[in-house]
Amino acid sequence: MDAAFLINKHPKLVKETYFCGMSTSNKKLKLWELDRVSPEEFKEQQKFPVVVILDSIRSLNNVGSFFRTCDAFNVEKLYLCGITATPPHREITKTAIGATESMEWEHVENVLELCDRLKAEGYQLCTIEQTENTTLLQNLPEVKGEKFAVVFGNEVDGVNQEIVDRSNYVLEIPQFGTKHSLNVSVCAGVVLWEFAKRFI
Repeated sequence: MDAAFLINKHPKLVKETYFCGMSTSNKKLKLWELDRVSPEEFKEQQKFPVVVILDSIRSLNNVGSFFRTCDAFNVEKLYLCGITATPPHREITKTAIGATESMEWEHVENVLELCDRLKAEGYQLCTIEQTENTTLLQNLPEVKGEKFAVVFGNEVDGVNQEIVDRSNYVLEIPQFGTKHSLNVSVCAGVVLWEFAKRFI
């Protein structure tokens, strides 16, 4: 994918890495200094070929966080499935901080039918889950495909087994502590950045 359109808007993508020493001036930027695109510009700009599917996310704060994270990583579309709540809602708006206005989204009741349709359209179905056989996230460059549908599951039950069975890849974030469990919206930030890196 040609990402020149993003590099032109975000010259930091091609800047060198700087060492922040004690004698170096490195002023924090204000919000208005970040060269952010407007919601209208975001809707028009070319997206990364990644869609996100939420399989019955119960927390409205998590749903809002997904909107914000998908906006940050230039995701094509967000699908809200099953019991996942939809905008407008105060709790979603609180964590989305406006991303419900910039992100394209759709509520789909039947997540299995959605997965089948996206696979038929050429998307590689990538489920984020812990299973007997997974691809660890650091090996994402080995995942083949040009378009990706990334599935995140319910906070308690995870991703529906029938979705796992349909998946081209099951991706797992390596963890090294006692819990082996991340909040699903935290997981989204980790995973979607790894996908974004394929296209910048």
